[in-house]
Formats: sequence, structure tokens, C-alpha cells
Amino acid sequence: MPILIRSQRGPHDIPVGPLRTRARRLLHAIGRTDGELSILLVDDSIIQSLNATYRGKDQPTDVLSFAMGEGEFGDLNPAVLGDVVISVPTARRQASRSRREPLDQVTFLLTHGLLHLVGYDHQTDEQEREMKRETKRLMREALDARPITSRR
Repeated sequence: MPILIRSQRGPHDIPVGPLRTRARRLLHAIGRTDGELSILLVDDSIIQSLNATYRGKDQPTDVLSFAMGEGEFGDLNPAVLGDVVISVPTARRQASRSRREPLDQVTFLLTHGLLHLVGYDHQTDEQEREMKRETKRLMREALDARPITSRR
């Protein structure tokens, strides 16, 4: 399960090793141990530019997902899940407000983005409830310190 983590306009002081471990746990928890995932840690100006270009919203956001399994050529390589782009400054502000560690907030945003990559959405109330339930479940898995092999 290749997991590529890159940083632009950083360093962002998010520890890459623990983030990669959490990403592996998330992929295991959704049954996509074969999945390839790219995580890009950026600043607010980069994510604002991406948000404007791809969503028509010229403002920063916390996380964007770019699923490779969608569109005309989405079935070429089902193992490639896509890219999750996270604004670290936004994550830090959110972490401060919710009294969370920045790594935990980045993990939360990664979880949200990953769920979008595998088809979850929150356009309706029912979708929102389902996505929140799955986010809670995945966060428990991501933060679990036990080795993946010792889990049920």
C-alpha cells in the first residue's frame, strides 16, 4: 500500500512517520490495503487556489479530495485511490479551537478526504450521518496504538 506524503510551502511540522502509520491504519480499516494514496500538506494559499480551480470557490478550505476512480478513465487502475490535500494552517486553527493535537486534526481531515475518495459524500442528511459514523469508526482505528496484525 504505497502512501506518498509531500509538503508544499512547508515545513509544516506535522510528523510524517505517524501520519503514514495512521494512513495505513485507515486503508486497512476500509479494506483497501492494496490502495495507493497521495497526501499533500499545503498552506492556505495553495488550497485556496485548488478550491477556486476545481470547485469554483475562491477561499481556503481544510481538505480537498481528488479521486482517481472517477471519470472516464477511473477504472484503469483501481488500486490508485487518489490525492488528499490538507491545509495545515487551517488544521492547526481547527485543532486549537477543538483542543486537539494538530496531528490528530490532520488525521481527521485525512479520514474525511479518504472517505470521499472511496465514494462517501454528505449531500443529504442521511449521507452526512453515514459519513460521520464512518469517520468516528475510522478515527478510532487510526488512533489505535495496537499493530494492525493484532486487531480483530
